[in-house]
Amino acid sequence: MKFLILGSNSFSGSSFINYLLNNEKSAKIFALSRSKEYHSALLPYKNNTRYKDVSFFQYNLNNDIDKIVELIYDEKIRYIINFAAQGMVAQSWDNPAQWFKTNSISLVSLIDKIYRFDFIEKFVQISTPEVYGNCYDKKESMCFLPSSPYGASKASADLALYCYFKTHKFPVNFTRSSNVYGPYQQLYRIIPKTIITIKKNKKLYLDGGGRAKRNFIYIDDVSRAILTIAKEAKIGEVYHISDKEIISIYDLVALICKLMDTKMSDLVEVTKDRVSQDSLYFLNSEKLQRDFGLKPKVKLIDGIKLTIEWLDKNFNDLKNFPDFYIHKE
Repeated sequence: MKFLILGSNSFSGSSFINYLLNNEKSAKIFALSRSKEYHSALLPYKNNTRYKDVSFFQYNLNNDIDKIVELIYDEKIRYIINFAAQGMVAQSWDNPAQWFKTNSISLVSLIDKIYRFDFIEKFVQISTPEVYGNCYDKKESMCFLPSSPYGASKASADLALYCYFKTHKFPVNFTRSSNVYGPYQQLYRIIPKTIITIKKNKKLYLDGGGRAKRNFIYIDDVSRAILTIAKEAKIGEVYHISDKEIISIYDLVALICKLMDTKMSDLVEVTKDRVSQDSLYFLNSEKLQRDFGLKPKVKLIDGIKLTIEWLDKNFNDLKNFPDFYIHKE
C-alpha cells in the first residue's frame, strides 16, 4: 500500500505518518514537504522503529508540480493525503494571494494533472471548519461562510476538488476536524504554547481574554479517522472529525495551569482579539460514527497530560525552537 503524504512536516501530516507506521504494516510511505525534515523532537515518525519505510522528498507544491506528478505516476501511488496548506487565520490577511496560491491554485494545478490516473484509489483533502465561519453543531455541507482568506482559500479548494469528483469521478474525500492537538504540535498552538510558556516562566498573552470557544480532538483519533476514510469511505463524501466537549480558551489554559500546578494570574496577560477570530467552531460528527463506528478515544485531560509529557521529555531541545509563527511563502 503506497501512500503519498503532502505536507509531511506539518503536525497532522507527520502524526498521520507515524500512525500509518504503527497500524499499516504493508504501507510504503512517500513524505513530501517544502522544507527539510524537522528535528525528531517535532516529527514523531523519525522516532519510529519503521522510519526506514518513509521516503522523504523536499518538494514545494507551488514550484515542483511536475516532480510530484512524476513521483505519483512512477510509483503508482494509490493513496494521497493532502495536509499541505498555508495555515493561520489572522496572518492570511497580510498576503492573501499567497494563501490562495498554495491552498487552492497550486492544488488545482496538481489535480488537473493526475485526475485521470486510474491507479489512484483515494485522494483525501484535509480541510478545515474555517470554511464555515462561526458554526455550532454544523453537519457536513459545502455551504461556506468563511471569515478570512485562509478559510476562503480552503473553501475554494474544496469546491474545485468536488467539481473533479462530480464531473470526472475523481476519488476524493474531505475531512474537517475540530482543533487538533497532541505531542509534537507546533509550539505556537495554544496547548503546547501554554505548556512551554509555563516551563519557561514567561507570560502568556491571551487574545481577547480567551473568550473564544473551541472543540479539541487528540491527534491519534484524527489519524485513525483519516485512514478509515481513505480506505473505506464512498468517494465524494465529507466527514467531520470532532469530540463533543466545548471549552473556552480561557478554561483550557486554566486546566493546563492546574495540571502543572501554576497560578493562572501569574501566567496570563490579556490582549486584544485576533483579526477574523470566529467565536465558536463545533462540528457534528455523527456521520463518522454512523458510517464507521468511530468516536474519540482520548479525553481532553488525558491528551493534555500526554502533551505535557512530550514537552517535559524534549524540553532541552524544544526550549530553543521558536514558539511563534514564522511565515514561509
